[in-house]
Amino acid sequence: MKANDTNYINTHSSMLALFLFGVTLSKYNVQVGFSLKPYMFFLFVVLVLHFTSFYFTRLYGYEVALLVFYFFYSLSGAFSLYQYASIRIILGIVLIILCYFIMRSLIYRYTRDQIEAAIAYAGIWFNVISLALYIWGIKRLDFQFNQHEISAYGVLVDRGYPRLIGLLDDPNIYIFYNTIFLFYFLCNHRSIKNKCGLVLSVMTCILTFSRGGLFALILVFIIYVVISKGIRRLQLILQSICLLIVAYIVAISMKFDILNMLNQRLEDFQRDGGSGRFDLWNRGFTYFLQHPFKGIGAFNFSEYNLFFYGEKLYAHNTFIEILAESGIFIFCLYLLFLFFLMWELLTSKLYKEVPYLLLIPIAFFLQMMSLSLVVNEMIFVYLAILCSYMKTTKTKEWVYGKRVEGS
Repeated sequence: MKANDTNYINTHSSMLALFLFGVTLSKYNVQVGFSLKPYMFFLFVVLVLHFTSFYFTRLYGYEVALLVFYFFYSLSGAFSLYQYASIRIILGIVLIILCYFIMRSLIYRYTRDQIEAAIAYAGIWFNVISLALYIWGIKRLDFQFNQHEISAYGVLVDRGYPRLIGLLDDPNIYIFYNTIFLFYFLCNHRSIKNKCGLVLSVMTCILTFSRGGLFALILVFIIYVVISKGIRRLQLILQSICLLIVAYIVAISMKFDILNMLNQRLEDFQRDGGSGRFDLWNRGFTYFLQHPFKGIGAFNFSEYNLFFYGEKLYAHNTFIEILAESGIFIFCLYLLFLFFLMWELLTSKLYKEVPYLLLIPIAFFLQMMSLSLVVNEMIFVYLAILCSYMKTTKTKEWVYGKRVEGS
C-alpha cells in the first residue's frame, strides 16, 4: 500500500463519518426502477479516486453464505409471475453487493479508533438533524395531530401520533438505521460526546412510537444487562433510569404526554393487529404453502398482495417474505447466513471485547420480524464494520493490510 494513501486516510478519517452519515440519507434517492442513493455516488467517487489502492481480502463464512443466498434468491425471480418486480430487486441486489465490496475495502483501511470515532460523529449528526427536523415539523403542523398520514419535515402524523421520521420516511425504519449508533453509544458511553449521543439516540427512538422497534431495543438491552457483570450491570440499570428521566423531562418541555402516547400505542396493538401485520403474515404463509419449494418469486409478495387484496404492501416480516418468495430451501440458506454470523461472533470471542458487535445483529433480526428488509444497506454497513474488527485482536491491529504491534 502506498504511503501517500496511508497519510490520506490518517488525515481524512472524517471521510468515513461522512460516508456513514450518507448511508442514513436513503430517503434522498434517484429512482431508476431501483434506488440510487447518496452513499452509492460517494462510494463511486472514492473508487475512482483511489482505484489502485483498493483490494479484496478473503471472505468470511457468513459473507459467502449471504452471497449464495442472494444468488439463489435472485434465481427464484426466473419463475415468478411478476418478472419485472424480480428484475428490479435483482438489479438492486447486484448494485448493493458491489457497493458492499467498495465500502468493505474502504472501512478495512481504518483502525478501530477511527471507525468508532466515525460511528460516534455520524450517529450524532444523524440524530441531531433528525430531532431538529422533527421539532420543525411539529411546529409547522402547529401541534395539531388529529390528521392521518400527514408528514412535515421530520414528523409523520399517524393515527394521532406525531412519529419521528427524521432524515428517513418511515418511523419503523428510523430505529433500524439508528441501531448501530444506539448500541455503540450504549457500550461506549464514558465520554461526554458518547453520553450525548446515547441520550439523543434513545430520545429519537422513543419519539418514533414504533412498537416493534422499541420492543426489540428493550429486549436487546435486557440481554446486555444479563451478560454484563458486577458493577457494570448496576451502572447500566442506574444510567438507564437517569436516561429515561432526562428523555421524559425533554418530552414534557416539548408539551408531549409521552407516557400516555406510548400507552395508547400499546393498546392500539390489540385493536389493529399490529397495523395489519398479522393479516400480511397469514397471507405470506398461505403463499408459502401454495409454493413451498420454489416460492412465488423474488420481490413478488407486494404484487400478489395487490392482485388479491388491492393493496401493494410488503409482508412486514423479512423471514416470512423470504419464505413466501423463494421457498424453503433458499430460506434455509438465509438461516445458514445467520448461523455462520452468530457462530463467528461467538467463537471469535470478539463480542467480549466489543459487545455492541453482538447486540446490533440481534436487534436487527428482532426488528426484521416486523419489517421487510431482504436487502438493506445498514446490514451491509454492519458487516463491513465487523469485517474490519475481525482482522484485529486485543494485541494486534492491522492498518492498510500491514500488521502493527500494539493497538
